[in-house]
Formats: sequence, C-alpha cells, structure tokens
Amino acid sequence: MFSIGALSRETGVKVPTIRYYEQMGLIDAPARTEGNQRRYGHSELERLGFIKHARDLGFSIEAIQSLIELQDHPDRSCAEANAIAAEQLVDVRAKIERLKRLEGELARISEGCSGDGTSAKCYVLASLASHDHCSSEH
Repeated sequence: MFSIGALSRETGVKVPTIRYYEQMGLIDAPARTEGNQRRYGHSELERLGFIKHARDLGFSIEAIQSLIELQDHPDRSCAEANAIAAEQLVDVRAKIERLKRLEGELARISEGCSGDGTSAKCYVLASLASHDHCSSEH
C-alpha cells in the first residue's frame, strides 16, 4: 500500500494532481486508514502511470476518461482507442505546423534587427507592436 506521498514519488505526479484525478473519477477514491490517510494499491499505481503517460503525450482529460473506460472493458473493440489516438496525432501535427510558422516569423523578426540601433527604431519592437509587420499569419 502507498500513501499519497509515496504514490506521488513513485509516479512523479504531484499530490494535488492525484487528488484532482480522484475528483475527476480517473482513479478510484482510495481506502483510508483509521487516521483517515489515503492508501493506494498497485492498481492505482498502474492507473496513475497510465494517466501520466497519456498526459505526457498530450491527451485531454476527456480522452483519458474514454481510454480508461475502454481499458476497464477489455472485451470492447480497440477501434475507439485507435480513433482517440489518431485524433491526438492530428492535433499534435496541427500544433507542430503552428510552431513552425511561429519559428519562421520569430527568425525573420530576429534577423531583421541588427541590435546596434536604439529602441526607438528597433525592428523587433516595431514587429511586435503590429501584425502589419508580419510576413504571414501565425
């Protein structure tokens, strides 16, 4: 059995986050000692590891809830899990494209400034002051 602190250390998930996941129903409320301390078992440790890994991959709480629901019903088709993962991949690719546009715009702004003038005529400051100076939508 793990205390909430030990569970936190084992998984790298902060104590308030563990409590939040309990409130969201992602992990079951644990048994409590006579002193009212939470006590978690190996299944909660595994579930929390699952949640942490999914969060590290950018899955939303809602997507994780759906994945847990599937995990709790091993007789169901994995097509839904695959669809959730595919949707996450689409979201990640969209974020990467946005970051590439940001990278290009920041490089252009940075390269447009020699750094040896005054702030009154600074290209970086002028570019940040108005989208009119941007070369593309970002």
